[in-house]
Amino acid sequence: MNSKVDKYRMNTVSEIVETLQQAGNTEIAEHSGRFFKSGPGEYGEGDKFLGIRVPVVRQFAKQFKNAELNTLSALLDSEWHEVRLLALVILSEQFKKAIPHSRKGIYDFYLAHTSRINNWDLVDCSAHIIVGGYLADKDRDALYTLAASSSLWERRIAMMATFTFIRAHQFNDTLELAELLLKDKEDLIHKMCGWMLREMGKRDVQQLKAFLDEHVKAMPRTMLRYAIEKLSKEERQDYLTR
Repeated sequence: MNSKVDKYRMNTVSEIVETLQQAGNTEIAEHSGRFFKSGPGEYGEGDKFLGIRVPVVRQFAKQFKNAELNTLSALLDSEWHEVRLLALVILSEQFKKAIPHSRKGIYDFYLAHTSRINNWDLVDCSAHIIVGGYLADKDRDALYTLAASSSLWERRIAMMATFTFIRAHQFNDTLELAELLLKDKEDLIHKMCGWMLREMGKRDVQQLKAFLDEHVKAMPRTMLRYAIEKLSKEERQDYLTR
């Protein structure tokens, strides 16, 4: 690759980042820092925010939709949360439109950059589209590798990916991963598992109840509360008092 192309791509990255910086808002940035727990000892410790609302980031994603993977890699390396979010929104949209061969490249790229997909919103906007989308008709062992990771975000990616399967009325992976993650120590994993179980229950409430009946005593309270949210008041109370 010649220096002219390298220079062009670097200018493109700088242009994108500068565009987002100009759209930032200090007040929103301060709120985002608190909302995404970026303080000392919190799960998003050290993250930095420009202060841009998600709908605005999505508009910028349309503007820069043709960014190449090298550019997206540089954006994912950014210290700014919204720049990383932009990269993942663009990547997700590119995945939706890609031919099968290109989809594999995007999937591999995504898994190679999980260290930069490092907050819950970054996972939740992309994992089901890219990881779930790619594995929809393939072996899903990769999800169990992610679920066993020491990385909170990789474990969340594994569970979030199953949303694609849930929408296709395929529940086995959601159930198996939820069982594997019952003893996870992170509240963000409890919430994710409960959310996916709730989504499954919207489509097959009997499968949800069967899982609850077997595991209710071992389920973290947060996971249980999320999972039973759409059940009747009487059913919710029954599970909570078990």
